[in-house]
Amino acid sequence: MNKVVVIGSLNIDIIQKLARLPKQGETLGIESQRTNFGGKGANQAVAAARQGAAVTFVGAIGYDDGGKRYVALLDEENIDTRYIVTKPVDPTGTAYIMLEEDGHNTILVYGGANQALTEADVMAAADAIRDADVVVAQLEVPQAVILAGFKLAHAHGGTTILNPAPVTTQVAPALLAETDLIVPNETEAAALLDLVPTVASTELAERCAMMQTQLGVQHIVVTLGAAGSFYVVNGTQGHMSSFKVRAIDTTAAGDTFIGTIATYINADMTNIEAVMQRASFASALAVSRLGAMSSIPYQAEIEAGLKEL
Repeated sequence: MNKVVVIGSLNIDIIQKLARLPKQGETLGIESQRTNFGGKGANQAVAAARQGAAVTFVGAIGYDDGGKRYVALLDEENIDTRYIVTKPVDPTGTAYIMLEEDGHNTILVYGGANQALTEADVMAAADAIRDADVVVAQLEVPQAVILAGFKLAHAHGGTTILNPAPVTTQVAPALLAETDLIVPNETEAAALLDLVPTVASTELAERCAMMQTQLGVQHIVVTLGAAGSFYVVNGTQGHMSSFKVRAIDTTAAGDTFIGTIATYINADMTNIEAVMQRASFASALAVSRLGAMSSIPYQAEIEAGLKEL
């Protein structure tokens, strides 16, 4: 298993369960509300750690009780938190998750301390990044910060994985040039190419070719929710079906998928199909449970499930 560094976000999640999203100008009641720890970076780090990866986190919290409790939680997950810095001005990031009855979610994010992470903060973690097999990042922290980490990883033979989320039409060309594997969902992939989302394999193949040409990233995995995932890696393309489960909460599905890939992918990515099968199964377990971080499965239950296939 890999040594993984995650450069990413730490958010306090406020989850609101409702029958459906309100229409413009409409007021709806919330069925229930709870607060959890989340953020794409932290979820991906926990997914990797629970599968046995040695994980180090680079991120930022605010001077609030939520931030302090967050670091304590990651310590309990056996994640190295030495490089989580405290920002004196900004509060810890917050995400507002609107969860519909069908399991789909809509998320609003306030970056807070995540956006105050600096290149100097990343360079302070240089020893961990140099020693890492894989460095993972999302776009909930500044792109310049990720670029500094990816450059350092490449200087020492590490593999870089970028999750271009939240949805954006702009990723800096310099950052894409330092990205070995990009892992968007179908909405994020479409936004990068200024197209409408699709899950059709023929269109996805064309779009991956466009991503290779326009973005300059050679290795691509697109997650498709219930439709599975599609990859173009080492010049080979293919589709991985999802495992059929009753979806209760999809919040951590993509993060579980990416954390699994980071844990098991080889430097040459020749094991991509086996890794994607494992990632798909881990994600299926996650969506069958309520919550974000709390839904992320452990190595033993994934191993047991895969043996039954």
